[in-house]
Amino acid sequence: MDKSTLNKLKNIEERFFEIEKLMADQNNASDIQMITKLAKEHSELKKVVNLYQDINEKSSQLLDLKQIVKEENDVELIELAKEDISDLEKEIETLSTDLQEQLIPKDVRDKADAIVEVRAGTGGDEASIFAGEIFRMYQRYTELQNWSFKLVDMNDNGLGGIKEVTFEINGSGVFRKMKHEAGTHRVQRVPSTESQGRIHTSAVTVAVLPRLEDINITINQEDIRTDIFHSGGAGGQNVNKVATAVRLTHNPSGIVVTCQRERSQSQNRLIAMDLLKVRLWDLEYQKQQSEHSKNRKDQVGSGDRSEKIRTYNFPQGRITDHRINESVYNLDEFLNGSIDILIDKLIRNEQIMKLSENEDNWIVFSYPQSN
Repeated sequence: MDKSTLNKLKNIEERFFEIEKLMADQNNASDIQMITKLAKEHSELKKVVNLYQDINEKSSQLLDLKQIVKEENDVELIELAKEDISDLEKEIETLSTDLQEQLIPKDVRDKADAIVEVRAGTGGDEASIFAGEIFRMYQRYTELQNWSFKLVDMNDNGLGGIKEVTFEINGSGVFRKMKHEAGTHRVQRVPSTESQGRIHTSAVTVAVLPRLEDINITINQEDIRTDIFHSGGAGGQNVNKVATAVRLTHNPSGIVVTCQRERSQSQNRLIAMDLLKVRLWDLEYQKQQSEHSKNRKDQVGSGDRSEKIRTYNFPQGRITDHRINESVYNLDEFLNGSIDILIDKLIRNEQIMKLSENEDNWIVFSYPQSN
């Protein structure tokens, strides 16, 4: 193991023990926000520390066994030691690979919560109906993950479908998983209004933005146009009679955000401003990462049928993710929120790609040699 990697691992281990002391300190018990952050960091470092300690322990055992082979005269004992050496070397190699994966540079956004936008694309009413199904799929997925869900804005078509909807998901590792949902989702099925039984193709676009805790974005209020309008959808008399919904247009970037979640115009404006900051931060991030990631316009595309990351084929009961060329045949379960079957594979594919990109910096574990 090279010196820089070894130093990094030692620093991680020291920080891990420091966090445990801070969490055990009764003086910090009342600071819920601090304890929550420490618990998250502790959880993130635990696997790395455990792997590092396992490798060190097995390396020490390996050194002892090699010493036995070198000094022992008992042939039977030497053979047993050699078998143990072979097993330990394999275990250390596996642990080193696992450790390498844990040390892959993480996406700085992976720890963030997420703002998700679902928009009906090509396909008219059928696209709106499918957008509603995708929206409900994410609601159920949120429940299965024990995350929290907040609706920000919704524009329905009055026929049970959704033209566009924006919502926020909060929880551990939200963006790490949800970012793989960004792109165009295509559905193939016979619409209920189709009298000839022909299969139609429609599209829905999904954008996933990271909602980081601390966003250092300064917005010039003179660059924002504010429009106030009447909220749509459910909400009682207040929604119908009082203009509380807020639309903000950021003139320099052309970004438009809306919020009609709350009954108060001022509250909706605060939420819309927060969403605008998220969008502007993501825009700047994508500019900086343009060589390695797509910007939001590329992410959601135009909503055309030809731009797709995933196809939902109802006649075959099949979902195909075109990024990894993987198909599963559990359409009903998938639309009911059981989407980890593909997300886990997409995360694994991301790790493999990062490993490939950073193969020159892989950890090469040197087995200890006896003197």
